[in-house]
Amino acid sequence: MALTESGMMPLGKKAPAFELPDTVSGRTLSLADIKGKKGTLVMFICNHCPFVKHLYPALARLGQDYRGSGISIAAISANDINQYPEDSPEQMKAIAESLGLVFPYLYDESQAVAKAYGATCTPDFFLFDRSLACVYRGQFDDSRPSNNKPVTGADLRGAMDALVNKEQISMVQKPSIGCGIKWKA
Repeated sequence: MALTESGMMPLGKKAPAFELPDTVSGRTLSLADIKGKKGTLVMFICNHCPFVKHLYPALARLGQDYRGSGISIAAISANDINQYPEDSPEQMKAIAESLGLVFPYLYDESQAVAKAYGATCTPDFFLFDRSLACVYRGQFDDSRPSNNKPVTGADLRGAMDALVNKEQISMVQKPSIGCGIKWKA
C-alpha cells in the first residue's frame, strides 16, 4: 500500500459545485443542498482504506459533535468500484448505517468531483467558510493506523471550532496521508 499525501487545495479557492447521489437516502444532493450557515466540510473517504477505517468512530463522532454548529458535513467516495467492490454504493450505505453517520455519504462514480477538488487520498478533508472559500485542507490529526497516537481530530476540529467561533484558523496545516484514490483506467 503506497502512502499518498493530500494535494492541499489553495486556501481561498471556492468549493467546486457538485450533484451526487447520497447512498443512504437515495436522493441526489448538491453542494448548495449541503452548504452550512457557518461552513461546509467535504471529506473524501472510502470503505476499504485502513487509514479511513482507523478514523471510523471519530468521523461518526465528528458528525454528532458538529450537528447544529452551523457547519455541515458530507463524505464522498470516488474510488473505482470495479477495482474495489467493497467501495460500492451498497457497501457505502451499509457502512454509513452501521456507523450511525448523520451526514450524507455521496458516490462520485465519474470521479469528476474528486478531480475538481484535487482530492488525492483517503481520507482527504476540505473545510470551507460560509462563502464556500477553502479555509482548511489537510489531516484529521497525527494519528495513523500503526503509530499508536490517539485519534483526536485535533487538526480538523481546531479549524472547525475556529470557524464556528469566528476566530483565526491556524495556517499550520499538514497534508492528510492515506491510500491514493483508486482512479479508473
